[in-house]
This record gives sequence, C-alpha cells and structure tokens, in this order.
Amino acid sequence: MSMISVNPATGQPVQVYPEMTPEEAAAAVDRAHDAWLGWRDSPFAGRAALMHKMAAILRERREEMARLMAVEMGKPLAQGVAEVEKCAWVCEYYAASAENYLAPEPVEVKGAGAYVAFEPLGAVLAVMPWNFPFWQVYRFAAPALMAGNVGLLKHAANVPGCALLIEALFREAGFPEGVFTHLPIGSGQVQAVIEHPRVRAVTLTGSTPAGRAVASRAGAALKKTVLELGGSDAYLVMEDADIEDAASLCVRSRLINSGQSCIAAKRLIVVRPVRAAFTERFTALMREQKVGDPLEAGTQVGPLARRDLRDDLHRQVAASVAKGAKLLLGGEAPPGPGAYYPPTVLSGVTPGMPAYDEELFGPVAAIIEAEGEADAVRIANDTAFGLGAAVFTGDRERGERIARRLEAGSVFINQFVSSDPRLPFGGVKTSGYGRELGCYGIREFVNIKTVCIKVV
Repeated sequence: MSMISVNPATGQPVQVYPEMTPEEAAAAVDRAHDAWLGWRDSPFAGRAALMHKMAAILRERREEMARLMAVEMGKPLAQGVAEVEKCAWVCEYYAASAENYLAPEPVEVKGAGAYVAFEPLGAVLAVMPWNFPFWQVYRFAAPALMAGNVGLLKHAANVPGCALLIEALFREAGFPEGVFTHLPIGSGQVQAVIEHPRVRAVTLTGSTPAGRAVASRAGAALKKTVLELGGSDAYLVMEDADIEDAASLCVRSRLINSGQSCIAAKRLIVVRPVRAAFTERFTALMREQKVGDPLEAGTQVGPLARRDLRDDLHRQVAASVAKGAKLLLGGEAPPGPGAYYPPTVLSGVTPGMPAYDEELFGPVAAIIEAEGEADAVRIANDTAFGLGAAVFTGDRERGERIARRLEAGSVFINQFVSSDPRLPFGGVKTSGYGRELGCYGIREFVNIKTVCIKVV
C-alpha cells in the first residue's frame, strides 16, 4: 500500500510514500511506549530546552515548510509562513508554562495533608487533518510532550510529506527516539492502533463523521478522547457595528486557508437595518481577492486541497441556489485541472438549504438576515455545530451579553475567531468535546491524581 501526494493546483502527482504494515505500526507503538518510560521522568527544564530548539528550527526553515504545504494542499505561501510561525509560538509557550500548569496543587483536608498531582498518561494517538498540516500537529504535540506523554501521529493521507518532515524535525531538535512518531497508515488501520493496549488516549481534529468513528472505537476500548470537529461559525452583525470593519474582518476570516478552516466565518447573520449595506461592502471586498497559484506571491486564495472537495462544495452551492438562495458572486467552478473555486457569496439563505444547514468548507459565504438581536442569536444557535462565533457591535456590554447566549466554544467580539496558545480551544454539540491549548489543554491528557497523607 502507498500514499500519493497530489498538487491540487495542477492535479499532478508529486510523490508516492509507502504505508506501514499493521505489524510495523504495532511495533512503532511499542517503541513509543518504551520511550515514554524514560521521557515521563525527564525534568521540565530538559523538555523545555528541546521545545525552544524546535521553535528555532521551525523559524529557520519556515519557507521550506510553507512551500511544502503549498504543493501538497494548496495553502498560499504567506499563510504557510504564518502557520509555521504559530507552531514556533506554541512550542515556546508550553516550554515556558507547562511546569506551572502541572505543578501539584495543595488541598486543605482536615487531619491530613493532600494535593493533586498531574502525571502523564503515556502514548497519545493524534489523528490530524490536512487543512493546517503543521499547526494542528504542534497544537497537540507541544502540550502533550511537555506534560511527559509521547505522541503518535496519524496524518491525513494527502499531506504525507508534511507528516514525514514533522517527525524529522523532532529528531533534529533532539527529542529522544520514539517520543514523537509518524505512523504512515491509512484510515483502515486506525482502529487497531486505538485498540493497542499501550495507546492511552486519542485526539482527533477533523470532520464530525470522523469524530464519531474514532470516539466509538476509543470508547469501546475505554480510551480518553478529545475531539475538535467541524464548525459552521456564525458571525453576527448588529445595527450599531462598524460596517466597514465588520465586512473586512468577515472576508479575512471567510477566506483564511482558501476558506478551509473550521473556525472561518461561514454564516453571516446580519440584522435587517444594515443587511443591504453590509452585503454590498462584503461582496465588493470578496470580489477583490486574488485567486491563483499558491506558490505565487500575492495569491490570497489558492485551490482547495482536493478536487473531490471542490466538487462537494459546488454541489452545496448549486443545491442552495436551486432552493432559492441568490448568487451574488462566484458559484462557478473554473475549467482546468486544478481544484480552484472562486470566492462566492450567497444571500437569502434560509433553513433547508445546504448553505444554512451544512458546513461550507471553502470560500463560500452565506448571508442570513435577522430581524434583530434576539432573532440573530436564535439563528446562530440553530445549528448542530458549536465551535466558534463572533459578534460585531459598537456596544461592548451588548457584545458580551450576546456572547454569553451563543452556543459555541469560543466567541470573539469585533474580531474574527482564531486559536491562541493562551486560550482554551474546542467546541460543543457536534463540534466535539474537550479542549486544546491554554492550561485546560495540557491537562486533558494527564492523570489528575489525588495524593492524601494522614497526619501522624
């Protein structure tokens, strides 16, 4: 078996990579466990030094990694460089904060001395997606490894070169053999790895169906899981918002990674008094974005990662238009071998349309009119997803009031949703459970152990 890397801008194969056999994968898990037996007792200072070395390597080689992302999944170069910089940041953040986050916490207990300790679990399997092929991995690996766990990476099949390079970077930074291991396996082998007795936990970032599959298998094996799944983020624009600022930020959010982001602005819920003005400005800004080869400087929107993903997105757009949505911009897949799709704007979006009910994973925005604040909140929560949301208003108190009523893991006011090493990140409803990043993220994969000593 093998994995083939295909350039989505040209449709041409890039390289073929061999896949591990089940026996090789099981042996790799065993080696990771053996490495953990030593790594778990290593001092925080030693782990931190390696993380700082990793950050330095990432920054030094960021152009190389950005180019690889452009070739394997179509990310524009400037966005790839920014992604690698963010990976360096998360390494440095946990190098500086892990020891404090995991310090024993004393608890007052009458007649005894007690504290809570945070101890590593062991080998953690990470099933990671293609859309942020470096950031998603480091977002998991930096806290997990700093906590004393070891990492096993099952990456998406269309970014095998990225996965192989990440494993090499951990070796280059000086991490002991087996502390971070890339498993080049297909989805058919994931269940066996989850069930391996030396795998202690699983984290997945990906689609809701993939999350359900992994959670069911991990649950049957009684393995802890963290799931960061799909999103259909609602961006609420109130009548007192700065329309120019709101439109600009919504465009930036909607087109991050060519629209292939779980926390992109997907449902733009605009109250009636400003719906026309916002729609006009937003559409004009979407029209200005440069679509092109991700390897060319100045490209803002590259191809989608695969041709089938482009075709699925177009099906959603066409079905929404057939049900009454108005196409204001884009909506036509261009000819040629690449997986390109233009920035697209749909208005008049209502329940029953894919643009309302489903996640649009590409450069397509759905504009939904709301009667007022209460109706906007209702529409925002009228979804199976609950990852992120944003509110645009000139009244901070109002923004916070609305934010507290939105069913989402993160709500940003007058800015677009983003992940930050300092802030917990994750969702509710079918967007998953558990948290990454911040102090909560590093405590997901530890044994929260009570130690109680009788006073004599």
